[in-house]
Amino acid sequence: MDPYDQFVKIAHRLADAARPVVRKYYRTAVAVDVKADASPVTIADREVETVMRAILAEECPDHGILGEEHGRQNIDAEYVWVLDPIDGTKSFIVGKPSFATLIALCHNGTPVLGIIDQAITDERWVGVTGQQTTFNGSPIATRPCPALDQAIFFTTAPELFRGPQILAYETIRNRCRQPMYGVDAYAFGLTALGLADVVVEANTQAYDFCALVPVVEGAGGKMSDWQGNPLTLHSDGCLVATGDRQCHEQVLTITKAAMP
Repeated sequence: MDPYDQFVKIAHRLADAARPVVRKYYRTAVAVDVKADASPVTIADREVETVMRAILAEECPDHGILGEEHGRQNIDAEYVWVLDPIDGTKSFIVGKPSFATLIALCHNGTPVLGIIDQAITDERWVGVTGQQTTFNGSPIATRPCPALDQAIFFTTAPELFRGPQILAYETIRNRCRQPMYGVDAYAFGLTALGLADVVVEANTQAYDFCALVPVVEGAGGKMSDWQGNPLTLHSDGCLVATGDRQCHEQVLTITKAAMP
């Protein structure tokens, strides 16, 4: 038995519990609050995380939790669940089905399990260390893209890059074949499916990326920070994901030069 099998079952239970809450509020006139960091939040974000935390309290009370809406709990534990109830709240608010519920499990700070779940389109990516990533239960793989000039490149929004990060973004955008924007974590799922090639983000939080690492890497891709280091619970939030490892190195030459 795989050591993570029991946790995969719990992760599926979390995603299953999130779906009816997401669907209840989707394309309704939900009130939108603005958090201290100027990002939006809705009752759906808060309720989804509350439901998932209740399950974790029942299933694994000794584990830590880091959630976007309800904060941190025992995050120095050996196992820490990292939750983003609705990644892409802006898309959720306007009814664009490119947001996702992100569920990760970190072991000693390293992401070992990740789920990207899209409740409206009924799509679920599952990545587990040492296993091939699945999409709705079927194995998936990234595609070859050995050169950046062949790549379809995603980022959430150019405005999220700051200072010297802007030059890195502009260089990657100008060298790639086709830039795309505005789908948050969904872009990483598309990369794992072999439909996109490069995702570069900056100034994200652990709950934005921990679930993505096992999904992308289990499909044959590569994720790292801008210096090429493995992503952990404590990474700085500047990240690169690629479906092809050769392309990854080309992107890193740009990001390393921008942020030495």
